[in-house]
Amino acid sequence: MSRLYPLLRPLFAVVWRIAGWKHNVENAQKQIIRAVLEWPGITQQPHRFGGIEFCIGTREIGHIHGDWLVDIPFPTKVRDEVVAAGLAEPHHILPRSGWISRYLRKPDDVHTAVTLLRRSYDIAIIQHNKRGLPTSSTTS
Repeated sequence: MSRLYPLLRPLFAVVWRIAGWKHNVENAQKQIIRAVLEWPGITQQPHRFGGIEFCIGTREIGHIHGDWLVDIPFPTKVRDEVVAAGLAEPHHILPRSGWISRYLRKPDDVHTAVTLLRRSYDIAIIQHNKRGLPTSSTTS
């Protein structure tokens, strides 16, 4: 699938336009990457389904697909709170999981996505500390 994503991305953009959605916020990915990489222990790498994922140690705290979508894992209880508050939608592929999807349709969505990624990061740090796991000494 990760090899197909670059080929399918134009199709996704067309579907978004036909559906009437503004499909992205210009430079959203750059803004989000810049913000998230400032946090201690965060690394970035290509995501297996396209885009860029952010990790603390070996744990993914979320990933971004271009300038239009951020997916973030949470414990189910937190996911329910985030969705109920209208901050995100259940994940576009796995709606019954703890994952959420935040679409980047307007500039304010970038700030909300960074705030949600930070919440995932904070949860990961707490869980790593409880387990005594190293987070990473490298930030890139």
